[in-house]
Amino acid sequence: MTDVAARLEELRERGLYRRLRLIEGPQGPRVTLSGREVLLLCSNDYLGLAADRRVREAAAEAALRWGAGAGASRLISGTMQPHRELEAALAAFKGYDRALLFGSGYLANTGTIAALAGPGEVVFSDELNHASIIDGCRLSRAETLVYRHNDVDHLESLLRSAPGTPALIVTDGIFSMDGDVAPLPELLELAHRYGARLMVDEAHATGALGPGGRGSVSAAGLSGEVDIVMGTMGKSLGSYGAYVCANEETVDFLVNRARPFVFSTAPAPPIVGAALAALSILEAEPERVDRLMANALVLREGLAAEGFRMGDSTTQIVPIEIGEAEPTMALCERALERGVFAQGIRPPTVPEGSSRLRFTVMATHDPEDLRRAAREVGAAAREIGLLKAPTLAG
Repeated sequence: MTDVAARLEELRERGLYRRLRLIEGPQGPRVTLSGREVLLLCSNDYLGLAADRRVREAAAEAALRWGAGAGASRLISGTMQPHRELEAALAAFKGYDRALLFGSGYLANTGTIAALAGPGEVVFSDELNHASIIDGCRLSRAETLVYRHNDVDHLESLLRSAPGTPALIVTDGIFSMDGDVAPLPELLELAHRYGARLMVDEAHATGALGPGGRGSVSAAGLSGEVDIVMGTMGKSLGSYGAYVCANEETVDFLVNRARPFVFSTAPAPPIVGAALAALSILEAEPERVDRLMANALVLREGLAAEGFRMGDSTTQIVPIEIGEAEPTMALCERALERGVFAQGIRPPTVPEGSSRLRFTVMATHDPEDLRRAAREVGAAAREIGLLKAPTLAG
């Protein structure tokens, strides 16, 4: 047995082996999986725009006009009119001087953090931040101090321990595995008090929170005040890629020093065109955000009625924590048999002992389907002994 085969076998034994599932058709509230229609509750296409006709047509038109690819990095010959248009639209939407496109959210976070922090400096990171933030901290070679989840008192104690050191505080806006929201006003106040920059990852908040879906920073009334706001086009905007919003000086610095920007081919015109169309739809149809939040409440109430606990989730991300990996995946598969596709999440995506079924709601879900999904997952959990069967009174 090779070393790779042995490692794979270890993953299987620990219940951590992963495999790809094939969706047969476009994203939507219902999809075909292995020849069978199921209710999709693990997509980040929160506003249902990935398959929207207007977004598809915009992608096709951009391909026909500008080509299938950009051909080079932005600093060589890859900057095209669609990039400039989308950056201007995103900056205006978020309330910032400028926006800068990256190839993915992972590249945006790693590149931005590594550019803004370095050896001899300190980054303060929430313990439940996304992996791309964690890796950005590692790549920066700055000292990284991890504060307890959303614990501003613990963060302040760490800030006091590094007086006078250039610092970056970085947090998710909506935490991707828990569905709760960062205490941004308190974080910004600490950043100002201790001379640190604040960076907020709004990958899951754009299109879901704030006036017109402008995100967690806007929801907190802090547009233009938080130093750096990162977001993606691959979730609510139905396309692919990412952006960073900041002031002119910071964006100019990232153009020169963010290695994933400097050394990557520019985002392809079709995905830029699609994202620009999706952003226009979001601005014209803010009721999609209202439907998303209403649907999330329907699912949370349905799961609570079945006896599940969902932690501190107040958003479209609704986790039910199981604990160990094997029963989590058993519930995932049993729910899928009942027509509900919600993916089990295991380490290293979440800490050991906190494996969970993670539901993500879409604005295009039918509320009654969500109520039915909660009942089916409850029945599946009782079948495998994760929930007790209800007792009849009288």
